[in-house]
Amino acid sequence: MADEPTDLPGTAGVPGDDGRGRVVVGVSGSLGSLAALHRAVAEARRLDAEVLAVHCWTPVGGEFGYRRSPCPPLLSVCRDAAAARLRDALDQAFGGAWAGVRLRSIAVRGETGQALVRCADRPDDLLVLGAGGRGALARVLHPSITAYCTRHATCPVLAVPKPPLQRELEDLERHPRTRLTVTA
Repeated sequence: MADEPTDLPGTAGVPGDDGRGRVVVGVSGSLGSLAALHRAVAEARRLDAEVLAVHCWTPVGGEFGYRRSPCPPLLSVCRDAAAARLRDALDQAFGGAWAGVRLRSIAVRGETGQALVRCADRPDDLLVLGAGGRGALARVLHPSITAYCTRHATCPVLAVPKPPLQRELEDLERHPRTRLTVTA
């Protein structure tokens, strides 16, 4: 399975080597990935590097399911949805404004950890990921992308902790508080 980059407006696929460093960041649209994106931009400013925002996607049913029952029109819909999700995440992160650094974005077909490691393939790259604790069941069903990237990347990996808002929202889900109602 090869990468199938989806070029977004203002990008030309995976950027060529222009002699500048790169900060590669995984972007899913979650609060954690948006925090990682902001950290990636800050690191790019500090390092005078460009940011490569990567959204990883697989066909509905996964690669195995797609191989068993290929459907090119469905694959095209999945690719377009991935590109739209990445655009939406970038808009959410920066409010449609300039990020302040050279930023390229790409949607890559593949399992997230493997695809991110393939994108951050230069020794001088920095791979930035959103990280956070998950429950035991989630760890069993979906192994940690951060752990995979840390073990397999050939460049430094920076794991950005969950933002405080995300932790508070998760606490509210786990421990709903009694709402106070005011009556006149």
